[in-house]
Amino acid sequence: MSLARQFVTRLESLLGADRVLSGDEALATFAVNGTFPEAVVRPASAEEVSAVVRYAAEEKLALIAHGSRSKSDMGMPPMRYDIAVDMSGIREIAHYDAADLTLSVDAGMPLRDLAGHLAEKRQFLPLAVPCFEASTAGGAVASGIDSALRLQYGTARDFLIGAEFVDGNGNLCKSGGRVVKNVSGYDLHKLLIGSLGTLGMITRLNFRTFPLPEVSAGHLAGFKSEEEALRYRRAIETAGLPFANLELLSPEVAAIMAAILRREALAIPDALAGEGWLVYASFEGNAAVVQRISRDLEKLAADFDAPGAALLGTDENDAVGGMLREAFEWLRWASPAAVLFRISNLTWSASELHKLSELAANALLRCGLLLRAAGILYFAVFAENEDAGTLATLEALSAHVFRQSAATGSSVAMLHAPALLRSKINSWSETRADFSLMQKVKTAFDPSAIFSPGRFAGGI
Repeated sequence: MSLARQFVTRLESLLGADRVLSGDEALATFAVNGTFPEAVVRPASAEEVSAVVRYAAEEKLALIAHGSRSKSDMGMPPMRYDIAVDMSGIREIAHYDAADLTLSVDAGMPLRDLAGHLAEKRQFLPLAVPCFEASTAGGAVASGIDSALRLQYGTARDFLIGAEFVDGNGNLCKSGGRVVKNVSGYDLHKLLIGSLGTLGMITRLNFRTFPLPEVSAGHLAGFKSEEEALRYRRAIETAGLPFANLELLSPEVAAIMAAILRREALAIPDALAGEGWLVYASFEGNAAVVQRISRDLEKLAADFDAPGAALLGTDENDAVGGMLREAFEWLRWASPAAVLFRISNLTWSASELHKLSELAANALLRCGLLLRAAGILYFAVFAENEDAGTLATLEALSAHVFRQSAATGSSVAMLHAPALLRSKINSWSETRADFSLMQKVKTAFDPSAIFSPGRFAGGI
């Protein structure tokens, strides 16, 4: 009996044959950056996850946890990959206290289903992440992907109050609690955010929930250059207005959005159909608050002589807001060979944005820039094929992006790239000075290095 067949048989004895898959079609569905597992398991409880992990630790088998698999290509290709753990069967709401604004939900719970449950109590969870219709709670946290509502509500780090997970020895672990005022112990669960499953298998998450706003609205303003758009954006940032979202779009990003909205027969604001740089602001609250912000924005746009600036209708704002939430998804598939970078810098200047555009132009490639809240920039480069010459050009351009970001003190990660390019380039740039501490954390959580080995920074 082959080694693969042996551990498939052992997994079947742990979970039952109906919850272990080893056929080629199933294995292909759970591929990560071109690497295939030997088996897929579908546990139905945290205890079953623990049993699988204990067996994997004994046999030194590598595991990767999956939710909807919408962001499986983030990070580096795994060094080893034996078992895919499909967490979609663990999807219950374990605890929900609407009066206390607290929620405990299993990792496999789809965010769309969760939103429906919370809406019944006029509440929501501000995880406005891409691939929202498919994403699971555990996947949204483990990927650390941006939320379009981070400006007003923060990221998962700000409202994740506890978690349950399985460590590399198969132990069931807890961190934090189910109440907002929990102050005992360390917030170890926050290390799971953005870890790509390299520290543990998340089984349950505790969140603080929020009241649904009564009214929401949006405003678009267009400008001829990135410099004008940045000045306007800074002006409304310092105006003291409570925005839910604030984004700056390059002409190429605006054109892609307009094309998708047109294809889907959705409302297209006039400003989005232009050829300039755009600034989008969304805001919410009660009717009086929304009306006040609307008036202030109209005045600010007039002061900056923004052509085509306008408040968006409800349908228009829903369409634009939904598109921007999904930006990661459509930017990475906007061309046959796209490369998508996430660059963080709190003090972006027009010249820095222009330099990035020049990098693509000099390589005879199209590009798009989307500047989000907290200085998060999506820089997408669009190539039309994956031939050797194009990949060499993209590799050289990526090296420039990493060097240029390091020179300005920015942090950068390559979120998406063709598989051949990803195998040559470190998605996380150079190893950080505190990498030894990261290694110690990894060893403490996962002593046998069985969780997603090699996918995170420095090969963790």
